[in-house]
Amino acid sequence: MNAPLAVTLGDPASIGPEILGKSWAQRQEASLPAFFGVGDPEAVRRVWDGPVQIIRAPEEATNAFANALPILLAGDCADAQPGQPTHHSARCALDTLAMAVGLAQSGRAAGLVTGPVAKAQLQEIGFRHPGQTEFIAESCGVAAANVAMMLAGPGLRVIPITIHIPLAQVPDQLTTELIVSRGRTAVLGLQRNFGLGAPRIAVAGLNPHAGEQGHLGLEEQTIITPAIEALRAEGFDVFGPVAPDALFTPRARETYDLALCMYHDQGLIPLKALCFDDGVNMTLGLPIVRTSPDHGTAFDIAGKDLANPGAMIAAIRMAGEAAQWRDRDPR
Repeated sequence: MNAPLAVTLGDPASIGPEILGKSWAQRQEASLPAFFGVGDPEAVRRVWDGPVQIIRAPEEATNAFANALPILLAGDCADAQPGQPTHHSARCALDTLAMAVGLAQSGRAAGLVTGPVAKAQLQEIGFRHPGQTEFIAESCGVAAANVAMMLAGPGLRVIPITIHIPLAQVPDQLTTELIVSRGRTAVLGLQRNFGLGAPRIAVAGLNPHAGEQGHLGLEEQTIITPAIEALRAEGFDVFGPVAPDALFTPRARETYDLALCMYHDQGLIPLKALCFDDGVNMTLGLPIVRTSPDHGTAFDIAGKDLANPGAMIAAIRMAGEAAQWRDRDPR
């Protein structure tokens, strides 16, 4: 990996600037690759007293990285106050995200790590995407249906098949085709970003006891099992449906590299229970590497020197490792 990683500050009123500075401060013990922030350096200086160096181009970051946190100036967020999100701070977050995506697409950044944003404020300024993931996919020319949100931590990776919809809508939104699409994306993503030649994919059931042979629901028989069979027919190592209450035990987690979960909380509850301080959100299916810490803006503690940088550190590390694997196998 020759180019540094680009890391957006996210909303400058969030904990994003603080955890970025703290991540740089722990760069050596965490063995982090070179990275640079994208945003207004004043947002970082306001909440972190470490050294900051403004750079004019990503190529300057590698030399600057040893002695200071390099920041590529983007947006004027000097008036952003920690813990007080505004339309202006949301605009800064969106502008820096757009710039960072372009740097990753051009190869001037080896990958992209995104800081947390406030979706409510973004939508109020006209942001029409459910989140940063969909914006990045569209910017890269990839249909949202062809990307997958993978949440990962030490010892567990999950992909929710359905994401931000009410639980009551999950059975209607769940289709064999959607599971197959997510499964393909999962396999290719693990191969490209983690160097796993033949990833093992576990598939969770939707209902208790994976439907109890139809007595507790038919989705396993009519939707999930046909998807598993289709993925197996393509040569993938896929098994299930597994009863959700047994899928995340220590012994079970040793049998797979990633679990496909049928809805948001089915995957995120175990992930956050096991990896709350170092969980990472990685978008699979993109032509660029993209990760983010698996937490939100935490406006309530912004500017109070209370934010734990563990998830940001993990996101930077994972992005760097994925970029190295892609250098070896640039398919």
